[in-house]
Amino acid sequence: MPASSPDQQIMVPGHSRAWVEVDEGAITHNTRLLRQRIGPNVKLMAVVKANGYGHGDGAAAQAARAGGAHAFAVASLAEAIGLRHQGLQEPVLVLGHLSQVDEVHACLRWRLLPTISTLDQARVFHAVVSDSGACLPVHVNLDTGMARLGAPWQEGVALIQAIQRLDGLRVEGVYSHLAAADAVDPGLTQRQQQRFDHVLAALANGQPARLCRHLANSAATMANSSLHYDMVRVGLALYGHAPAEHLEGVLPLQPAMTVRARVTILKTVPAGTGISYDHRYHTTRSSRLAVVAIGYADGVPRLLSSRMGVLHRGHWLPQVGAITMDQLVIDATDHPQLHTGAVVTLLGNDGTAAISPRQWSQACSTIPWDILCGFSSRLPRLRAAHSVQHDGQLTVS
Repeated sequence: MPASSPDQQIMVPGHSRAWVEVDEGAITHNTRLLRQRIGPNVKLMAVVKANGYGHGDGAAAQAARAGGAHAFAVASLAEAIGLRHQGLQEPVLVLGHLSQVDEVHACLRWRLLPTISTLDQARVFHAVVSDSGACLPVHVNLDTGMARLGAPWQEGVALIQAIQRLDGLRVEGVYSHLAAADAVDPGLTQRQQQRFDHVLAALANGQPARLCRHLANSAATMANSSLHYDMVRVGLALYGHAPAEHLEGVLPLQPAMTVRARVTILKTVPAGTGISYDHRYHTTRSSRLAVVAIGYADGVPRLLSSRMGVLHRGHWLPQVGAITMDQLVIDATDHPQLHTGAVVTLLGNDGTAAISPRQWSQACSTIPWDILCGFSSRLPRLRAAHSVQHDGQLTVS
C-alpha cells in the first residue's frame, strides 16, 4: 500500500485507549479481485462468521456486497439473524449444525439457508416446514476428508435423494470443506475433490434441478480454478491476507484491519530494571519506556511478550516484558519523538512500514485467522481509509 499523508482527520473518540480500524474499501477491492479471479459464471459467497473475522460482520458484508459478493456464510444462527437485523437481504448460509425446532422456525422467519448433514436432522426440518406449508431451501454438507461436520461422502447420494423426497425441503446446494487447500502438496485436496466429484456424477442422472456446487475456500479460489464449481466461499482473502506464504502475491490483496493504541505514560529507568510481571526482561541500559493501553484481554497474545513491536511514524519500537491484561510496555529509548498520548500501530500499515497478522501468528505458532478473530469486542471498530499516525493525531488520505 502507498504511504498515507495527513490530509483529513478520522473520527477517533477522545477516550479511546485502543481500537481497530476497518478499511471497508479494502474489502470491496479484495472482493472485486476475487470476482475477476473466478470469472462471471461463478458466484462468490463471502464468509463473515466470527464477526467478519474480527472486522465487524455487518461492515464486512456490506463492503463485500459492494464488490460483487452474491451470498454470505456464517457459523451460527445468531450470526445469521444479526446480519438480517443489519439490513442484509442476500442469501445467508448457516454452516453450523441446526437441529432444534426453534432453529427451523428461525430459518423460515429470517429466510436463512440451513446446512443438512444427517437424515434425522432433515426429518426435524421436514416436520416443522410441512406444518407451515412453506418450502425451505437447504444445502447439504458432505464430509470428504475433514471428519468434522457433514455426511460421509459415500452416503451423500442417498441422503440428498432422501431429502428431496421430503415435502417442504428443497436441496438447493451441495458442498464440502477442504482440509488442506493451503498446503503446498495438493494430494489431500485432490482426494477430496475426487470424492466430491464422485457424488456429483452420481447425482447428475435424473437430477430434477441443478444444485449449486461449492468447495473452494480462499486458498482453493486463489490456487486452482478446477475447484471453483458454481460458487466459492472466501474468508481470509476477503480481508486482505493470503492463506499461505506460497500464495502471497497471487492477487494484490489489501489488508483491511489496522490495530492501534495510545501511549499513556513514559518513564526512564536505569539499567538492570525488571519489566512487568515476573521480571522476565531486564533493561541492559538506561531506558525510556512507554506504556501502551492494550493487552491480552484486547486480543494481543501473551505469547508475543518480548517477541513483537509497534510502529510509530514508520519506526519499529520493540515490546519488552510480559504483556499484561490491559497494558504492554515498549522500549522508546531510540525514538525520542514518541510522547504521551501518541498513537502506535500494532497491526497494519504505518506510513511505508507494516506489521502483518502472519508475523504475529508465526511468533505464536498459530495461524493468521486466529490473530484476526482474537480482538476483543471492547476494542471499538472504526471505519477508516488508509490511515497513519501523525503527531498523536490520526489522519487519512
